[in-house]
Amino acid sequence: MSRLLLLLLILCIPPALGGNLTPGDRVFLQLPGESDFDKPFTIDDQGQIQLPEIGLVNIAGLSLKEAEQRLRDRLNTVYRNLDEFKLSILEQVLRVQVLGYVEEPGMISLKPDSNIQMAITAAGGARPGAQLDQFKLIRNGQAQQFNYKAYLDGGGTNLLPSLQGGDTIFVPTSPLLGNVEVDFDAASLREGGDANEEQGITIFGELRNPGTFSFKPGMTVVDALMRADGVTRYADVTKIRVITDNVPYQFDLKSYLDTGETKSLPPIAPGSTIFAPIEVEDINTTSRTVYVMGEVKAPGAYESTPDTGFVDVLANAGGPTRFADTTQIKLLRAAGAPIALNLVTYTQNPASYSLPDIAPGDVIFVPEKIDFNEKSWLKVTGDRAIKIIGAVNNPGRFEWNNSMGFLDVLSHAGGPKQQANLSNIRLLRDQPGGGNNVIYFDLESFIYEGGSFSQLPSLSAGDTIIIDELPHDPTDNKSSWIRQSADDSIYIFGQVGAPGRYAFNKELGFLDILSAADGPNGDADLRQIRISHRNENTAKVSHLNLSLYFETGDESLLPKVVPGDVIYVPKEQGNWLDKPAEQVVRLMGSVNKPGRYTFNNQMNILDLLAEAGGPSDSAYIERIMIVNTSCCGDKTQTFNLRDYVIDPARYPLPLLRPGDTVYVPNINDSVGEQWRQGLRDILGIFTLIALGAAL
Repeated sequence: MSRLLLLLLILCIPPALGGNLTPGDRVFLQLPGESDFDKPFTIDDQGQIQLPEIGLVNIAGLSLKEAEQRLRDRLNTVYRNLDEFKLSILEQVLRVQVLGYVEEPGMISLKPDSNIQMAITAAGGARPGAQLDQFKLIRNGQAQQFNYKAYLDGGGTNLLPSLQGGDTIFVPTSPLLGNVEVDFDAASLREGGDANEEQGITIFGELRNPGTFSFKPGMTVVDALMRADGVTRYADVTKIRVITDNVPYQFDLKSYLDTGETKSLPPIAPGSTIFAPIEVEDINTTSRTVYVMGEVKAPGAYESTPDTGFVDVLANAGGPTRFADTTQIKLLRAAGAPIALNLVTYTQNPASYSLPDIAPGDVIFVPEKIDFNEKSWLKVTGDRAIKIIGAVNNPGRFEWNNSMGFLDVLSHAGGPKQQANLSNIRLLRDQPGGGNNVIYFDLESFIYEGGSFSQLPSLSAGDTIIIDELPHDPTDNKSSWIRQSADDSIYIFGQVGAPGRYAFNKELGFLDILSAADGPNGDADLRQIRISHRNENTAKVSHLNLSLYFETGDESLLPKVVPGDVIYVPKEQGNWLDKPAEQVVRLMGSVNKPGRYTFNNQMNILDLLAEAGGPSDSAYIERIMIVNTSCCGDKTQTFNLRDYVIDPARYPLPLLRPGDTVYVPNINDSVGEQWRQGLRDILGIFTLIALGAAL
């Protein structure tokens, strides 16, 4: 660094720099004629600077004048001329130590007026598991404890002590880490509890977050359980144990929630212990237990109330399984003979069949069916069977009854799959004279638009229902197009990502089929899309300007397409002749992309040249010619693009309208170039004459 640059830096030092010197400060000693003092000096952590031929001099803690005088006294022993000697501060910093549970402990440098948070941040931040409320600031051997977490919670800078050079910040670890370091996050620390055993409440067992938690005045056992995020689904809430002041209590949480009696709450205090046992540890033998066994979804012991009925208990157990014999249910009681119950008879006529009341200790037994042999389909003759094949969950041959309808058969087969083509279901029916008759039905329209059930096709024994499967994606759509009927397909060609033939129904629209074909590619001309409507009585082709739709969002611009239509997306510049001459501007000559360009009143000649890639390197831009077409005859004007670029205010842009022609000449067409070419030709002739005379 040159001496002049250092002097400039000294002059640029802001007035805020001042006060006593501290370790880390950068100072400049002005001593003309001594090259050893051309570079600044930095005060080390011991408060000293190393002077040439003098050695270490301690200046930390001194004011600027005191430090200058001390240095002058030391330099006077070696250097004679100190008349222009001066001490200046280049940069003041705070040098503090950050130790303890931080990411990068050690000595750091801070700007003046920095606070504790800046020091912690410079040390990489406190590590997960640091005791945020027990930070210490050590200054001159005296330790001051402060609550860093209170500062983070409230944001008051007055909660943090001020920093001075030479301070040490110590960050302790949480006692939850123990003697072995483990990885913690905020959730782990919270879930592990926030108090010790003497001052808090220990909660363990079948709880979501067991641990030792702080006690608050007025806290109940329910509050303590919620502090541990509540019990798990496996906890026995009727036998929660509580120990307070060495006195054990048993607490029935379920009974408390049913009655709300606060007198059943056991007392808790600092040092209490709460245990929630697992439910399977004890047999559920409370005074309200009812037992359900046999062929039910979830057999076991269930709690009952005086208002609980037979159906309530059976439903609580998940109800009978498909193997249950619901005509032979038994109700067992401690006294008296078993009671036989027929649930089928009860469901058919509940008013004439009464179910017995349920009392605590009762046992409901649902037996298994004695004979559960499903009949083979070979035992069902053709005049009593109907077949359903294709995209259903359980295709096959089913027994038929005249009381069944189309939806009954479809439901018996497990219903259609997600990819089923419900818009074109086929029904094959044998004809008396041989052959078969095909009936088509659109179930999708019936489901979404509604209609009378009389519109559903009537079935008879021997019929076959066929439900086709739609392709899973456009690629599969193309590979399996032969399975699609032409009446259910739509065609898309030209500049799209995946042209081809796609399944289509009237629930879809133009954008759906365009998206299925992966959309237009980069060469597509969105202004000239054609749709051939083949299902019309007469030939009809509609035009679509998709760019205009994207600009306006007008849904009326999108044509209605139906299966059988053909969509063609042409290539850009491939159909330029479709634009009439009065809607375009012709651009010719030395431009990168000459041609016909769409032009409107919001555009000018610069827009036209930019769209054509600009003039070429050989263009003569000083004389661009424009032919304006009008009803009164064509007029020609010239335009100097170079003059416009140099002074736009003086040379305005020429008027340009649709139907005009712009010609950018070549540099060889300029008058100066032709004159230079003629001069070269004359010189060439004289050169030939001179050579001939010499020969």
